[in-house]
Amino acid sequence: MQDITAPDLKNDVRLVKRAAYIAIFVALSAVGAMIKIPSPVGTIGLDSAPGYFCALAFGYVEGAAVIFIGHLLTAGVVGFPLGLPLHLFIGLQMALWAILVRFIKQKLGLWPAVLTGVVFNGVVSAFTMVFIGGVGAALGIMPFLIAGSLFNILVAAIAYKSLKKGKLI
Repeated sequence: MQDITAPDLKNDVRLVKRAAYIAIFVALSAVGAMIKIPSPVGTIGLDSAPGYFCALAFGYVEGAAVIFIGHLLTAGVVGFPLGLPLHLFIGLQMALWAILVRFIKQKLGLWPAVLTGVVFNGVVSAFTMVFIGGVGAALGIMPFLIAGSLFNILVAAIAYKSLKKGKLI
C-alpha cells in the first residue's frame, strides 16, 4: 500500500524543471527587452523570441508565461507608454498568440505556425491601438509590429529547428 503522505518526487522534479525553463527564458526576454525596434510607441523589442521558443519547444504554459512577462518587461523599460492596463491586455494577447503558435505547430507544422504568429502579433495586435488613436494609429503601428513579430518568431523558429535537429530538445 502506498503512503499518501509521501511526496511525488517525479512531479516535483517536473515542476522545478518547468519553473527553471520559465526563469531562464524570462531572463532572455529581459535582455531582448533592452533591444528595441524603432517605432512610434517604443515598446516593440526583441523580447518575444524566448516566449515563442518556449511555446514551440516546451509547451503552452511555458510559452505563454515567458511571452507575457517579456512584454511587461519591454513596456516597463520605457515606462508603460500606453498605460499599465493596456500593456496587461497586450501581454495577454501575446500569451494567446504563443499558445496559438504552439497549437498550429502541432497541427500543421512549424512554418504555418510562424506565419500565424506574424499575422496575429503583427496585424491583429495592431488593432489594439484603435482604443488609443483610432484606425490610423493601428495602421501606423502595423508595419513596425509586423517587422518585430517576424524577427522574433523567425529567431525562435530557427533556434527551435536547430536544437531539434541536434536532438537537444
